[in-house]
Amino acid sequence: MKATRPLKIALLTTDSREHFREYHLEVPYFGAAPEALLEGFAQLPDIEVHVVSCARAQMKAPEKLAPNIFFHGVYVPLLGWMRSVYYGCVQATKKRLRQIQPDVVHGQGTERDCALSAIFSGYPNVLTIHGNMAELSRLFGSRMLSFFWVVARLEDFSLRRTAGVFCNSEYTEGLVKPRARQTWRVPNPIREPFFARARNGSKPAKAVLINIGLISPRKRQLELLDVASALARRGLDFEFQFIGHLDPANSYAAAFLEKLKPLEQQGRARYLGTKSVTQLIDCFDVGGAVVHFPFEEAFGLVVAEALARDLKFFGTNLGGIKDIAGDAPKAELFEVNDWSGLTESIASWIKQGSPHSQGAAHLMRQRYHPQVIARRHVEIYKEVLGKFAINPRITPHP
Repeated sequence: MKATRPLKIALLTTDSREHFREYHLEVPYFGAAPEALLEGFAQLPDIEVHVVSCARAQMKAPEKLAPNIFFHGVYVPLLGWMRSVYYGCVQATKKRLRQIQPDVVHGQGTERDCALSAIFSGYPNVLTIHGNMAELSRLFGSRMLSFFWVVARLEDFSLRRTAGVFCNSEYTEGLVKPRARQTWRVPNPIREPFFARARNGSKPAKAVLINIGLISPRKRQLELLDVASALARRGLDFEFQFIGHLDPANSYAAAFLEKLKPLEQQGRARYLGTKSVTQLIDCFDVGGAVVHFPFEEAFGLVVAEALARDLKFFGTNLGGIKDIAGDAPKAELFEVNDWSGLTESIASWIKQGSPHSQGAAHLMRQRYHPQVIARRHVEIYKEVLGKFAINPRITPHP
């Protein structure tokens, strides 16, 4: 009997070495969601995955990231990026894909070049929405021809030209459905280490509340410092820990650092910088709760990661956060500007001895384990290829 050839997938995603200009590193790494998806793909021996990432510099990289996962770093000069509306990235990716000959191309995100490279690849293609660029452009009132204004229009252009779109939440699907041929509701996976057994450690003397995310207006860390100040005035024993990238040249980040100083002196708040996966899990395992209170959120992977460690969760009742935490044990959700409700609930939790949640980790494993999400991806790829075989006009072909 003739052996069946593995399904060959080309995954177009951003190498974080390019995003953070860490060109000296010799091993590529990716955003949390693509990283977790690759962990799931590595557990499926009947597929072959080719990760393709464009970069402005030529970097060293291993040929394989796993036995069935290959990596292709594609060099694109500066002119081939946003200055040419990613024309150089599209052409360089197309050339590499002709060498790979994939069955299906999957563009990860509409923030940069990946979606455009997927729709112009010449192969059956799908996209994943990680951040809703058109909606963010609207919420921030982006000026004409600004970065967000341009990217929002590229998102519209791409969504109408792909076979279908993976939407990570009900909220995202509602924004995407009017602009796409087809949508599938598929959440982002949680990275495998978050499911490892927690190490036994002593509980801190004070309640620890963790906030994770880029220090930015959308994540609202300045407002969370106001919550911390209100709790401190009540004489409660706690510490807010802020984790995430911070650009001191950014006015919001600078204001955050200035506002943090008095709380830092009181021992009520600290900024811990960025953390590796292992370091973040260590923070979770000695912490008590995660507070995530943005005014917009497509998915909120940090919410699922925190619940996977059975942490108490306080968050905004919107976007993908509702999908993740709406029925999670002991999770508390609040309307977008209910700061008093958030403050009262945190105060009550601290007075109760800052207890952890129980049972959320099991729920997160069932829903968001990398292998669960990877298998769903493969089902959809086969569905798309089946439709393409019947009607090749549904998507471009080589």
